[in-house]
Amino acid sequence: MITHIRGKLVEKNPTYVVIEANGIGYWLNISLNTFSLLPDNEAILLYTHLSIKEDSHTLYGFISKTEREIFKLLISVSGVGPSIARTMLSSMTTDEIQQAIGSGNVGAIQSVKGIGAKTAQRVLLDLKDKILKTFIIDEVSFAESNTNKNEALSALEVLGFNKKHSEKVLDKILLEYKTSSVEVLIKKALKNL
Repeated sequence: MITHIRGKLVEKNPTYVVIEANGIGYWLNISLNTFSLLPDNEAILLYTHLSIKEDSHTLYGFISKTEREIFKLLISVSGVGPSIARTMLSSMTTDEIQQAIGSGNVGAIQSVKGIGAKTAQRVLLDLKDKILKTFIIDEVSFAESNTNKNEALSALEVLGFNKKHSEKVLDKILLEYKTSSVEVLIKKALKNL
């Protein structure tokens, strides 16, 4: 219904903005990702999604079309509502979400507040094919980073570190440094263990 709003930024908060367009102020719920990328100037454009429920009409704003598309994909999953989708977009960048879903990284999805094990599995199950078709994701880099991750995990286990804890640390490192070598992964993990 409303695809985007271009106007004057009247109010800016980490969870919402108010944009005035043609004399009307629109309250848009936003993610921290969008908040951090908002320009400092007053004239802005945000892509939108209107969520209509029995008791409310809620407008969500996004800095990019990609963020909006990921939001729509997330809310299409049973058990994931707009607030959880917005929390996910606040906790992870769009690239990190695409990588996590495309590679089947349950831990990364489950690390988002409000998402349990079953919901994380459902997100991966429902969205993996859609993410791989819709967004350009290099599956070779997944295989490579998974191999590097597994080798690093084995090395950390040999050094006496807990496997589950080591895996969580490695997942966090891989979100930031996607194409790290085994040596780099081990060094970074040792600093965080």
